[in-house]
Amino acid sequence: MATEVRQELKARSFGQNIESDLASKFLRVVESAAIASARTMGRGERELSDKVATESMRATMDSIPMRGTIVIGEGERDQAPMLYIGEKLGAEFPDGMEVPEVDIAVDPLEGTNLCATGAAGSITVLAASEAHGLLHAPDCYMEKIIVGPSCKDAVDLDAPVAENLKHIAKRLERSVQDLVVVVLDRPRHEQLISGIRAAGGRIRLITDGDLSAGIAAAVIGTGVHAVMGTGGAPEGVITAAAIRCLNGYMLGRLVVNKPELEERIARMGIRDKKKIYRAEDLAPGNQLIFAATGVTDGALLRGVRFFGDGTRTSSVVMTLRTGKVRFIESIHLAKNPDVKVRFA
Repeated sequence: MATEVRQELKARSFGQNIESDLASKFLRVVESAAIASARTMGRGERELSDKVATESMRATMDSIPMRGTIVIGEGERDQAPMLYIGEKLGAEFPDGMEVPEVDIAVDPLEGTNLCATGAAGSITVLAASEAHGLLHAPDCYMEKIIVGPSCKDAVDLDAPVAENLKHIAKRLERSVQDLVVVVLDRPRHEQLISGIRAAGGRIRLITDGDLSAGIAAAVIGTGVHAVMGTGGAPEGVITAAAIRCLNGYMLGRLVVNKPELEERIARMGIRDKKKIYRAEDLAPGNQLIFAATGVTDGALLRGVRFFGDGTRTSSVVMTLRTGKVRFIESIHLAKNPDVKVRFA
């Protein structure tokens, strides 16, 4: 089924190079949101941090030539004033210039608590595809396992944690004791944490930000070998876009444990609530863009740095079809005649 969806999307998007047209523009979106939220870092006002990031993203995206639709955002229309699910974004021009139709998934500030307290790992993030290239995931939890390219098909959501760790270790040619597994520090993960420790694995507990942790698991050299546990389903879709660009491996299953969620997924056309999704199911697009900028220092990206002559940002931009992963350091110069560029 996933193959058929990708083929249909490929036919629809033929002739439109969304990745080359929009990747640099979406970089500007996450950079501006990161700078805005970084100015609130450590002030203890998580709602303010999220608000300024959201407003910045919205304003920047409305300057981009596209017909964008938010498929994952800040919530339903009655819950969010902007970047709500279904909101239309972008600038159309009267000269008849063709603009691409794009589905957009955003987390204007992943790790609002991290930004508010000045802790590591807060990022601004966006994923985009041609129309119908991202799953419209309900706002519920999702069980997840995320590993790197070497561990494709080596893990199973229903397998005991010790078995999954054994298979990961074998693929990576190391012992289970050498593995680092990232887990959200939540009461619901007590059994998972006990199982990892009993198997001999090491754990990095995080308070927020399983999206950025999932990306780190798919990149060699970050010191993260797997992400396990239950996190947000919308964040799972954004993560899947990055995982596809990084050639990683991801499994996810919706946690549908309330009658209202049963009704909601039925309205969204999801027939099998127990379905196990791979990254290709969550982000089936033929063209995918993933962009993120660090707000506070993290495993992959440095946070925003302010200095007298401007601002420095650290970002990553990935595209699927062109097979590019760019780590980008940008200096945003102040508007004054005596400005000086600094190397570090």
